[in-house]
Amino acid sequence: RTVASAAFSPDGRLVVTGSHDHTARIWEAVSGRCLLSLDEHEDSVTSAAFSADGRLVVTASGDATAKIWEAESGELLQSLEGHEYPVESAAFSSDSKLVVTGSQDNTARIWDVESGEFLRSMEGHSDFVTSVAFSLDGPSAFAIPAPAL
Repeated sequence: RTVASAAFSPDGRLVVTGSHDHTARIWEAVSGRCLLSLDEHEDSVTSAAFSADGRLVVTASGDATAKIWEAESGELLQSLEGHEYPVESAAFSSDSKLVVTGSQDNTARIWDVESGEFLRSMEGHSDFVTSVAFSLDGPSAFAIPAPAL
């Protein structure tokens, strides 16, 4: 069970991990006790992150999807589908209203959290988009392609 990603909740009480066993898990940070297993992906979970308010988790996967979960219950809220190849990274905007995903299809995509609707694509990368982020003070998103070998 190789862990591919780990992130703390904003309050530091919880940790979310993404693993090659196709799951993400939410852990109690102090005790290390597993609270929830998020089991809807069909391939490795490559990225997992909490929203800024700690209520939601986003996961990215080799199954070419990202998923949005309710952090307390583990309920699957949205499945973000549209990338053609594995999704490498996902992140929430600072207001938790948007998610950006980066994929091996050389694109980053922006999604509405509440509806799961695809809003726009950032194209023109010459390689896999391996890391994505929003600015802390607004809606600007940033995507980093893999280095050329």
